[in-house]
Amino acid sequence: MVAAAGTDPAGPPRVRVAVAGYRGKVGAEMARGVEAAPDLDYVGGVEVGDDLASFLADRRPEALVDFTHPSAALENALAAVAAGCRPVIGTTGIPPEGVDRLEGACREAGLGGIVAPNFSVGAVVMIRLAELAAPYFSAVEVIEMHHATKADAPSGTALATARRLGARGKFEYARPEKLTLDDVRGGEEGGVGIHSVRLPGLVADQEVIFGLTGQTLTITHRTTSREAFVPGVLLAIRRVTAEPRFYRALDELLGLT
Repeated sequence: MVAAAGTDPAGPPRVRVAVAGYRGKVGAEMARGVEAAPDLDYVGGVEVGDDLASFLADRRPEALVDFTHPSAALENALAAVAAGCRPVIGTTGIPPEGVDRLEGACREAGLGGIVAPNFSVGAVVMIRLAELAAPYFSAVEVIEMHHATKADAPSGTALATARRLGARGKFEYARPEKLTLDDVRGGEEGGVGIHSVRLPGLVADQEVIFGLTGQTLTITHRTTSREAFVPGVLLAIRRVTAEPRFYRALDELLGLT
């Protein structure tokens, strides 16, 4: 755990925010972003394995930002809600029934919350643009590229993209007659092909490639720094602490749905 930042007694009340996974690459950026925000008060961080209940009781955050691991994020979020704290979850890999469970807990407690597959504004716009293109093409594949240590594959963003595209169009998924290497075609969700690349040096990139006779269309989002996720997280913190509403994606906050 880390020490809490001080609150200016002469200024207006600031929202108290904690970060789970604050030592990780994304979590560290979240902590710095919260510390730099004039209307937020960073009260400390925790890691998987720490006594979260004691931390929440001691630091009394109003929002808990989570960038930890799929095995821990849901329980962290539920513990936050039990302590009267709004969950802001950027960890991907939580199953749909887990998100349903969290939404129910937030509703019962009268708290706002959010679970988003991606907090990058550019990634959200990419998905929206892909949805607009979907009805005009007969095939589409998603290529997501992340750092080598990412815990889940495909990424939550890629899976969300495929499901939303599948709701907007009917796609033909090409299946070769012969595969000389197992799994070479990647995965498939609702007719949308998904491929996961894991390499050192990457942060979080995604391409959506549409195909039609004689032409293709590619919509690409590149992330050059994990700072890309900070504005979306700060927006989410402010929104879920201001109103008791549960969100399942950043685009719901941006008015892109």
